[in-house]
Amino acid sequence: MALRDAPAAQQAEPDHSPFLSAVPCRTIRSALSQAPRSKRIFEKFVADQDNIGPGVRARRSWPSFWSRTRFFVILGTERNTPAPTHPMNASSDVAAVEMPAHDQYGLGLLILCHIVTSCISLIFVVEYFRGLLPLAANSRDLIFAAVAGVIPCVLCSIVFTIRRFSFGYILGFYFYTLILGYLWLVPFSTFPYNHRAAAISAASSGIAFLIPALFVNAPLPRRAVLTARRLDALLAAILVLSMGVLAIGATFRFQFVSLADMYKFRDEIELPRWLQYGIGLISGALLPFAYTCFVQLRRYLLAALCLLLLVLFYPISLTKVALLAPGWLLFLTLLSFYLEARIAVVLTLLLPILAGVLIVLLYRCGLVSEKSFIYFGTVNFRMIAMPSSALDFYNDFFATHPLTHFCHITTLKLVMSCPYKDQLSVYMADNYHVGYFNASLFATEGIASVGLAFAPLSALACGLIIGLGNRASAGLPPRFVLLSSGLLVQMFMNVPLTVALITNGAAVLFLLWYIAPRDLLGDAKRASP
Repeated sequence: MALRDAPAAQQAEPDHSPFLSAVPCRTIRSALSQAPRSKRIFEKFVADQDNIGPGVRARRSWPSFWSRTRFFVILGTERNTPAPTHPMNASSDVAAVEMPAHDQYGLGLLILCHIVTSCISLIFVVEYFRGLLPLAANSRDLIFAAVAGVIPCVLCSIVFTIRRFSFGYILGFYFYTLILGYLWLVPFSTFPYNHRAAAISAASSGIAFLIPALFVNAPLPRRAVLTARRLDALLAAILVLSMGVLAIGATFRFQFVSLADMYKFRDEIELPRWLQYGIGLISGALLPFAYTCFVQLRRYLLAALCLLLLVLFYPISLTKVALLAPGWLLFLTLLSFYLEARIAVVLTLLLPILAGVLIVLLYRCGLVSEKSFIYFGTVNFRMIAMPSSALDFYNDFFATHPLTHFCHITTLKLVMSCPYKDQLSVYMADNYHVGYFNASLFATEGIASVGLAFAPLSALACGLIIGLGNRASAGLPPRFVLLSSGLLVQMFMNVPLTVALITNGAAVLFLLWYIAPRDLLGDAKRASP
């Protein structure tokens, strides 16, 4: 705009800036030494002022407020750090910088509380569920032996206070709890296998897994990234695919049953193999990924739709994961909004276990009814203690039976001889009469495939695969990784690594993490379309 067209107030401006005059030259020189870009702008401004005559300078005030202040704005942005972001919504690299020392001590204390609470929970498991598991009764000597057995595991927990958050951190802490549970239970085991060798192998396998799972986290070169439009198309496709698979599954079976009757009716389910894979992929990876994206993008109605679709898979599959998925994801979401990532991971196990322990204590005091044990049996026993006890069963079975050498993997069974025609869960049910149950990678890829001696090497290889997940998710906010993998970590506790990767969609989730747009999902500020 020409000077004659400017408002009168602007024409009447003085030919100097009071703000600039009030800043000492020494202060400006000190600031410029730390801000190269600001120095260049200031030098250009001084040169422009020197090139015009005094008469022109008297008539020509600084043309706009921006020209007077942009130097100091840029100077301020270069000298000061950016505004802090929420710890669970920053990138993993930023979020790990820095937990202050007192917060690290708090995290360590929280992990110690988790260890103590888990051991108390296992004491109650031995007392109330000893009829289902091959365990001796609680006694002072056995409890002291169990305490001595978990001391090395307690010392290893220090690594969780110094390592940054990642997918391997989540899964590593869950597997740490699994190994801790086995080391506590093995002195109570009535099976005749070599308990000392099994405990050493389990502890070594846990350490071997944690090394790559916690330390392999360098970002992968990103050659493909979704744009905003393609991300929206992908999320819409996930919803449509989920509805389609849900509709097809409902034609085979759709029946709501209670938790008490779930196992009885589950044996009657006969779904095509392709549909089982589809349900596992959608409920394990696709819908949690879509839910997390919608939460990050603040499209909460669509996030609620994902939760509804997840729970509607329960009448088809009759699994606790499908039934409890919405509540579990909401629980993770609540923790992720208010807590640092690693603290949230610890609390995802500590709080449910602590609730079960409190229920037992209230029951022993006569303050709650026996029906309250449904929670303790579902969470503390089935979801926490049973994956640990599975190592006990596998150690006993394969102490007297041939190893699988990985022939339990369906594709390998087609090209190599295998002493087991059916799935391992069938043999466990026939030999121990505790129902059909699978086990984690420590039991299947470890004990069953290569035996106690080489189980740590197998765990190391599995940890390297999890390290790929760390690398694929590098740069995503901790909240995004925590929520999108929230159901998968539960499945990893109860199924082999190969099943979790293929059937439950972990490999697909790794790919989705790799192509996810960090700029759109990192700050959660993108408006809904």
